[in-house]
Amino acid sequence: MNVHSHVDRYEVEIGDENLNFTRHVIDDPKPTGRQLIKSAGVHPVEDYVALAMLPDGRLEDVGLDELFDLRGQGAERVVVLKADATYRFILDDAERVWKTVVSGRVLKLLAGVDPARHDLYQDIRGGDDLLIRDTDLVDLTRKGVERFFTAVSQTTEGLSALLPSRDVAYLDNRGIAHDDLVEGGQRGIVLRDFPLPAGKFGVDKADILMLLPPGYPDCPVDMWYAYPWLRLAATGADPRQTSVPLMAAGRTWQRWSRHNYEWRAGTDGVHTMVKRIERALAEAA
Repeated sequence: MNVHSHVDRYEVEIGDENLNFTRHVIDDPKPTGRQLIKSAGVHPVEDYVALAMLPDGRLEDVGLDELFDLRGQGAERVVVLKADATYRFILDDAERVWKTVVSGRVLKLLAGVDPARHDLYQDIRGGDDLLIRDTDLVDLTRKGVERFFTAVSQTTEGLSALLPSRDVAYLDNRGIAHDDLVEGGQRGIVLRDFPLPAGKFGVDKADILMLLPPGYPDCPVDMWYAYPWLRLAATGADPRQTSVPLMAAGRTWQRWSRHNYEWRAGTDGVHTMVKRIERALAEAA
């Protein structure tokens, strides 16, 4: 917080629902939420809520009569929103609060990333993650908690050995550990200790190998492979179309023959492959 020559005056930036900020001077290092809302010039005060933007990106509610030490918290920005129209969601694994509708650009700014260099995705349970553009509007009022994550845009910068940065960011955000595999003419990634459906197989986790074709991600990943060999716990049998072995990295992998004939260049990638794998494991019989 910037302290001026008069020790009792402090600057704070107050933003609206679009994160347009204006600078204000407050005669108190510990203003109440009421003071912050009044400084925003909106009324009646009771219809609004003040959210302090903390250095780590979290948004903290400031009650109308709650004292909030802007200096002690390291906050220099506060957002003022309508109190009766705020909804909670998850952004990059952190809980946030916003109005009924939010734009892709605002979500990126809330995440603390550069909108020009990052993509935003909505995590779709059981489906493909949805790319949210800066001008797209997301309705937060739908049933259930919405989940979003950001990733560095897919460029030649910041690539890992084999994967585009978008794929790496997705795996990191999901907490999925992975290794590159380069062996002879084979190139791929191994998802380590991938969780399996409870009680479905004889083990509760396995390594999953995806072989990457030349030209990936424009060219499709086809089948995938599991280690150890997975058998159905109920019968002891191999799931359908999983009985062909593959030797790689000194291990015998179980090939899951699940062909992909509808790959979308520029859209599909590791994130959609993970969803396909999760579904195949859940439906295995």
